[in-house]
Amino acid sequence: MHDEALGRALLTTARWAIGAELGRAVGGLPEHDSLRAQGATFVTLFRLGELRGCIGTLKAHRPLGVDVQANALAAAFHDPRFPALEAPEFDDLSVEVSLLSPAERLRSIDEAEVLACLRPGVDGVILEYAGRRATFLPQVWASLPEPRDFIVELKRKAGMRDDFWSAAVNVFRYDVTKWTERELLPLETPHE
Repeated sequence: MHDEALGRALLTTARWAIGAELGRAVGGLPEHDSLRAQGATFVTLFRLGELRGCIGTLKAHRPLGVDVQANALAAAFHDPRFPALEAPEFDDLSVEVSLLSPAERLRSIDEAEVLACLRPGVDGVILEYAGRRATFLPQVWASLPEPRDFIVELKRKAGMRDDFWSAAVNVFRYDVTKWTERELLPLETPHE
């Protein structure tokens, strides 16, 4: 599903939520029927082309509009990798929203089977073991195109050793539909 109207609504909602927190909100929240359905999103923020925050939800448990607002605020102000966004950064911010499909558990015995099942460039992956969990969106394949490297970095993110594997490791994959502001909401020049 690549519904441009939904993408515009999600991007506008995310930007509006961040703007409202900074006292910079313009207009109101958009309307779209799908915003009331349950959904899981990730909001990724870039500033001047560099990652500035990324927070999301792996499983749908609240209305999509509420989810994207919460994740936009978390990405802007609570991503532990970055300081809270400040008002002067707002105009240089670029928003990306990923809508996640329900996760599918990969039934496998060993790491080699998991690696063989992965679809580079397509799969988002969740790795769980002993209370630890980490995920990479499919966009991460652009910087880690080899399945082995992708999984090693995901294990590191989850606090595991590179060579660790156990039959108790749970691996899930999911798809995303992604929208970016530069594709759907091109910025106007200051004099337009």
